[in-house]
Amino acid sequence: MSDSSLLPAAIEAWFAGKGWAPRAHQLAMLEADGAGRDALLASATGSGKTLAGFLPSLADLADGGFDGLHTLYVSPLKALTNDIERNLVGPIGEMGLPISIETRTGDTSFAVKARQRKKPPQILLTTPESLSLLLSHPDSFHLFPSLKRVVIDEVHAFAHNKRGDLLALCLARLARLAPAHRRAALSATIADATPYQEWLSRRSTAGDVALVTGAEMAPPEIHILSPEGRIPWSGHSARYAAAEVMEAIRQHRLTLVFCNTRALAELTLQELWAINTENLPIGIFHGSLSLEVRQRAEAGIAEGRLRALVCTSALDLGVDWGDVDLVIQMGAPKGTARLLQRIGRSNHRADTPSKAFLIPGNRFEYLEARAALDAIEEGVLDAEFWRPGALDVLAQHIMAMACAAPFDADDLFAEVASARPYRELDHAQFHKVLNFVANGGYALSHYDRFQRLRKDADGLWRVSLPRFVAQYRMNAGIIVEAPMLKVRFRNGRTLGQLEEGFGSSLRPGDTFRFSGLDLEVESIRDTDLIVRASRKSALIPSYTGARMALTTSLSDRVRALLRDRAEHARLPKDVKEWLAAQARFSVIPAPDQLLVETFPHHGLHHIVIHGFEGWNAHQSLGMLITQRMEKAKMKPLGFVANDYSLAAYGLMPISDPGFLLDPEVIDDELTQWVEQSYLLKRAFREVAVISGLVERQHPGRRKNGKQVTFSTDLIYDVLQKHEPDHILLRAAWDDASTRLVEVARLKRLLERARETMLHADLPRVSPLSVPALVIIGRERVAGGEAEDALIAELEAMIADTGETTRRNDAQTA
Repeated sequence: MSDSSLLPAAIEAWFAGKGWAPRAHQLAMLEADGAGRDALLASATGSGKTLAGFLPSLADLADGGFDGLHTLYVSPLKALTNDIERNLVGPIGEMGLPISIETRTGDTSFAVKARQRKKPPQILLTTPESLSLLLSHPDSFHLFPSLKRVVIDEVHAFAHNKRGDLLALCLARLARLAPAHRRAALSATIADATPYQEWLSRRSTAGDVALVTGAEMAPPEIHILSPEGRIPWSGHSARYAAAEVMEAIRQHRLTLVFCNTRALAELTLQELWAINTENLPIGIFHGSLSLEVRQRAEAGIAEGRLRALVCTSALDLGVDWGDVDLVIQMGAPKGTARLLQRIGRSNHRADTPSKAFLIPGNRFEYLEARAALDAIEEGVLDAEFWRPGALDVLAQHIMAMACAAPFDADDLFAEVASARPYRELDHAQFHKVLNFVANGGYALSHYDRFQRLRKDADGLWRVSLPRFVAQYRMNAGIIVEAPMLKVRFRNGRTLGQLEEGFGSSLRPGDTFRFSGLDLEVESIRDTDLIVRASRKSALIPSYTGARMALTTSLSDRVRALLRDRAEHARLPKDVKEWLAAQARFSVIPAPDQLLVETFPHHGLHHIVIHGFEGWNAHQSLGMLITQRMEKAKMKPLGFVANDYSLAAYGLMPISDPGFLLDPEVIDDELTQWVEQSYLLKRAFREVAVISGLVERQHPGRRKNGKQVTFSTDLIYDVLQKHEPDHILLRAAWDDASTRLVEVARLKRLLERARETMLHADLPRVSPLSVPALVIIGRERVAGGEAEDALIAELEAMIADTGETTRRNDAQTA
């Protein structure tokens, strides 16, 4: 039973003074800590989960007298760490508790970082990367033995990816330095708690970690917005609803407008300002903007000067702004957990429902939005994909541990294997990674620049030269961003960064839109893009960052909704008519079927595969299918893909598509294609940087993207030729096949093709194929004439279907 008497008098008085009482899950976290147990708290946004995580620390430190580091708070975002500092310092001051709190992130000055290692605060707020760097210092053996607690916030955001691998390795080291410390992990969106409990456990055992659940929150109020009941055939921007978004902003105190990409955020801001006749203050926030610009946006929100903020996933785990009373999602949500996280930014209180509008960009996205809302109403979240710990992350960690102190290989192996992501790691594999860290591996071992570690007569591994320690500290980190150019005015004021691929294509006089401004390029100097404000119409910058994938569970729901005729009554008129026309002119597949349609159009022969497995899997399949069509002399001309379908087109008809989707043959071809494609080289660049093989920066200078690419491509070619089983080539393959190609989803699609493929050979384009064909039209015909003609043709088909349906209904009546 939860007992509020566990709270010190000062904290109990603070709750009473606010007119509050501690919630059951907050007291349950206090009890678990008191019993010496690690705990996972699954509780909705706004339920007081952050306070629940800190409550045992505050109670333990309330009487003063503790000297040293007591609690580490680890967050995936620097901005979130800073926000917690703001929101924690205030209550601690109100309670009158003698507790020191500081932040340590990439933005912390060198002097403060050095002082923190000698004289730490009692509570230190940090990120996985900064914690790893702390552990790489020799004085970590004096800093951490006093540690009593580790609090990990938003654990769902990174436990199952490379940043989670790094943090798990850090936790394994902390278990050695401070064996008695307790761990707490917090999350609002967990589908299955068991793997998270295993990840948090010191023995990878779920039962070792107490599971605490928060009370039910007020259910969110979510509406799909469809202006005048019309949903576009294609596109993802939801720009057609700009007027309705502007009206919603007018009617609310503070609105967050979420976009799935940075380019879409810039475009959305442009659309809103074009119709902002009242000049309402609207800002923008995304990861490529400078720290100064982002802080200015945060300050505008905190001080009540902004009415809306257009933002991206940079605020998914967002700052807790209590005045947000509406969230708008532009385009499809792509996953229920992500959508819930974003919606939770609105009305950040337990007893007030969050309010949100979803604005699908096209008709498939309407089905996706409807499926996501149904999942949320049923309390079903996306399941996360867990994979073994990344070897490039392990290599970086081994180097960090060597920087801290000489180590025995067997001792370090045992420590690493205690971390959940590496529990399947065998001794031989560990030694391969260790040897790579030591000398680069067989093919690179004769180069001095890779001789980072040596094994001395005492059997311990040491860093061979001091410069390798400095090199590690300058280049450590898991996030490998696309090469960037700094965007700044001539006077030195920085706006942020553009991806080098886009920025290097610009010339003096070119214009682009960034940070809500129309800018003209004056010059490019090294890694700086010098700009000035412009009145000319502007291009939109493109970003090559990771594309948000439609989750598997949401994909399954969309296919089920597509087939269920009874559910179609809930859909808008034009979406209903679209599906009715599909049923009349082709077929609507069952959830377990793979529909493949072939038809002639505009003098070409098309095949459209409705896989619903996400853009990455469809894009990869498109590469393989066109390759196979080429071998079969079918004269393919190209393909396009979206989250729902893949369309390929060529000069020859496709009477039997089965051979194009043979999973046995494609399995071999897929491996060959990935090995020969740019995807594997792209993945290798990332693992080479993370593992420390290639440096991003040297003292006094930073490599640009072309230099890093040249270095990694050169090493890649050497390894492929002389050491094809190199540990980094394997790590690159793992990354390319899971994250870039999504081989598992591609194979799932091909298994459906083998077992349940439904081929519809049609005389003309089907309604379900239009969104994919519109992309072809837009790419091949200037001005969108092909798109207009295609849509006009389909609208006539649908009108005919609607008239036939009405006649049949009348006859039945």
